[in-house]
Amino acid sequence: MSFNIALSGIAASKKDLDVTANNIANVNTIGFKESRAEFADVYASSLFTNSKTKAGDGVTTAQVAQQFHQGSLSFTNNALDLAITGPGFFVTSSDLDTSDLTFTRAGAFKLNNENFIVDANGNYLQTYPVNNDGSSAAINLTTTNGIQIPETAGIPEMSGQVKMSMNLPATATPLTVADFDINDPATYNHSTSVTIYDSLGQAHVQTTYFVKDNLAPAANPNRWAAFTSVDGTQVNAVPPTDATALIAPTTNGHIGTYVNFNTSGVYVPPSPVDVTYQPLGNVAGGANAIGDGPNQSQSLTTRLEAPTQFSAGFEVTSLEQDGKTVGRLTGVEIGPDGLVKATYSNGTSEPLGRVAMARFANEQGLTQIGNTSWKQSLDSGEPLAGEGDSGTFGTINSAALEQANVDLTTELVDLITAQRNFQANSRALEVNQTLSQTILQIR
Repeated sequence: MSFNIALSGIAASKKDLDVTANNIANVNTIGFKESRAEFADVYASSLFTNSKTKAGDGVTTAQVAQQFHQGSLSFTNNALDLAITGPGFFVTSSDLDTSDLTFTRAGAFKLNNENFIVDANGNYLQTYPVNNDGSSAAINLTTTNGIQIPETAGIPEMSGQVKMSMNLPATATPLTVADFDINDPATYNHSTSVTIYDSLGQAHVQTTYFVKDNLAPAANPNRWAAFTSVDGTQVNAVPPTDATALIAPTTNGHIGTYVNFNTSGVYVPPSPVDVTYQPLGNVAGGANAIGDGPNQSQSLTTRLEAPTQFSAGFEVTSLEQDGKTVGRLTGVEIGPDGLVKATYSNGTSEPLGRVAMARFANEQGLTQIGNTSWKQSLDSGEPLAGEGDSGTFGTINSAALEQANVDLTTELVDLITAQRNFQANSRALEVNQTLSQTILQIR
């Protein structure tokens, strides 16, 4: 019996050495969770055995238990490197059409040749679908899918409104409004431009010209005229712009609108807030400002948002328009809640999905399958779906990786201890052999 006891001790010590050596070997493996060999004594007796004098039958390996405590974070320059601070696992699948899910803490993701986010083994990162505002449409592992980063941002949107605000200098030299000509800088005081887009996403330049009116009535001497062109072609203001504010055609045929200020330089009626211009495909003199391909009925509305007339110089304080061209992918951002956003060269961002997370009632019951991945089992229980930075789920860190949670110093000490245990059990086996030999030599 003592031989068997010593042999069980050697086997247990070897198992301890194997587990410790595996921990040391994976000290630099991203998302690795160390293991701990847990042992139990072997004890067997019967009704006719005196338990008070029973020595025991050795040792057995009860379990090699995974330890899921947090590993330290290592920060990178790759936005697709993800790490979880707190509970939870990333969810991956080996194929786009499979419901066979695996779970991992290793967040070294990248794009494959189809722009799907995958890990080093080609497994697809699973995400929840989201609404246009970025909120989750459903938080359920049955609704997850792989996430593909599009290279371009949707279809173009033609500009319909331009918003601007500026200060027109009160000290500007008054000019004759009727003499305004977009080709003669001497006929206007100041101008500002903004890029607008037609229905095909082609860029055009809208320019607004401001003329200090030298014929303003004495009751309102602080009056300016505003005119507009697109790509150098005049565009005339038309109803529903306030007809009382419209400027009669100038010598060069331009129709603009008046911009009035009070003696404090504040924008006042009857200046219209919104000025609508004729369709860009049919502008003054039968000209076409945007070409034949785009929507010919495109018109513009310019909104002046609280312009001023102070003694300071000409300054544009805000300028924006609501159109956009086709955008090229410039970056991917992933927030603490796992929301994946793609940003594009046209200044837009698009929510694509939310990184799916799962947790288990019993993490140590998960089945280890290698590649720092696990699958659910009867012991682990069903996966509980959630999203990052919510409830009991941890926060997702972009541009970071979770290091192995192995303490190398502790493992080296455990290695020495396991080696001593192996030597001690080997010595016990040797002593047993010596005693047996002595007994056999008795005559």
